[in-house]
Amino acid sequence: MNLLEVGADVPDPLVPYLEVDRSSPRHECWVAGHMVTALDGTAAVGGRVGALSSRPDQALFPRMRQIADVVLVGAETVRREGYGPVRLSDEAQAQRRRSGKPATPPVAVVSRSLNLDGAASVFADAPEHAPTVVVTCAAADLGRRAEVEEFATVIEAGEDRVDPIAAMRALSGRGLGVVLCEGGPTWLGELVAADRLDELLLSISPVMGGDPLPVSVTPAGADMARFDLKGVMAESGTLFLRYEAAVGRSATDERLDR
Repeated sequence: MNLLEVGADVPDPLVPYLEVDRSSPRHECWVAGHMVTALDGTAAVGGRVGALSSRPDQALFPRMRQIADVVLVGAETVRREGYGPVRLSDEAQAQRRRSGKPATPPVAVVSRSLNLDGAASVFADAPEHAPTVVVTCAAADLGRRAEVEEFATVIEAGEDRVDPIAAMRALSGRGLGVVLCEGGPTWLGELVAADRLDELLLSISPVMGGDPLPVSVTPAGADMARFDLKGVMAESGTLFLRYEAAVGRSATDERLDR
């Protein structure tokens, strides 16, 4: 065990995340989950994450999208949080252009029901260089799909449900090598169960008493997944933890060896 002590100041908290090499994913593309939780594990207050986020997290969270080729989010989270297209500073956009990427990444919305509003900002205000994408499955209502195709590109991934492996393959096939998943908990749990989460960026706010909703909802029968701690930062009581998927050994393997 190691005692963690307050270290040197970090002039720009985004820099440690920008310096991570995400060019060698374990599967089709590098998938990073960016989530916020309270001390008691809750992932929302009154159904929304925004009320849970502390001031330091609110400052860093939108900037983190600079690392992404696409921002992936579940439809329910889009509706509850009032999602719009990705906004980045002029400097961040210039840095992305210098690295050969578009100024801002597109948003990809995961939805089986396709209960989506084309007038919502995430669709209506998306820039031409980064139109919003919808990821659905073959079982989605054909009428609703035709309506959604009027305002978004629709990607089919899976038969009866949106399959996380098929979804990652589809996004990778579009040249989107770094996927930043911002929830919700059910979709994050699906990615973990499919062994598609390479990195978890977890902010822990110094509060308790939110909704009885965890950061990740594990599908029934899924194995435990193990992650290694790679970085820790703190500001004003908020912890910023960075984990990467452990390679070679699962949590199940370790329990069997005991």
